[in-house]
Amino acid sequence: MSEDVVWELFLQAGPLVNLYLPKDRVSGLHQGYGFVEYRSEEDADYAIKVLNMIKLYGKPIRVNKSSSDKKTLDVGANLFVGNLDRCRSSRHRLTAAGQLLVSDRARGLTLGPKASLSC
Repeated sequence: MSEDVVWELFLQAGPLVNLYLPKDRVSGLHQGYGFVEYRSEEDADYAIKVLNMIKLYGKPIRVNKSSSDKKTLDVGANLFVGNLDRCRSSRHRLTAAGQLLVSDRARGLTLGPKASLSC
């Protein structure tokens, strides 16, 4: 999952402060969850109402308050985002027609809509 995609999605609910998508140390792929920090608790609550269980790349994502969200800090609110597609990366792009294109810049390839990738 590309950080850009997640950032743009959650930006729709309000101004973001931070986004963190943990990655596996060996494979370098993200682990299927992340944390989003909003400026205000109201924006975070709105994001939960609007974005929880929407389908992103065909999988419903889970959005709720992070258990490490501290009220003592003077920041907005942290949200936990789960069930993100581990296979998607910045190599995956959707065309205007909704077709998936996969680019492999190292080999100079662009695979069309019938391309198949495994995680």
